[in-house]
Amino acid sequence: MQTKLTLRMDSKLVQSAKRYAKHRGKSLSQMTAEFYRVLSVLESEEEPKPMMDLPPTTRFLKGLLKEADVTIDDYRRYLEEKYR
Repeated sequence: MQTKLTLRMDSKLVQSAKRYAKHRGKSLSQMTAEFYRVLSVLESEEEPKPMMDLPPTTRFLKGLLKEADVTIDDYRRYLEEKYR
């Protein structure tokens, strides 16, 4: 059963989110539902749900950097260089 949900956000954020969803061929409702589905999996105290329950992009990215030696400082340096 689906239920209607009203969210209040900054109008610029809403427009940006709509463009993002449209670019990916999804509705904003679908994107929001997927986001909360992923959050519930990550924060669940139960046995983790099977990977197939995750959206395709999340399945692909999950654990990708698990063994990588990347720190938050590395990421900050990357962003500083990128937006210089």
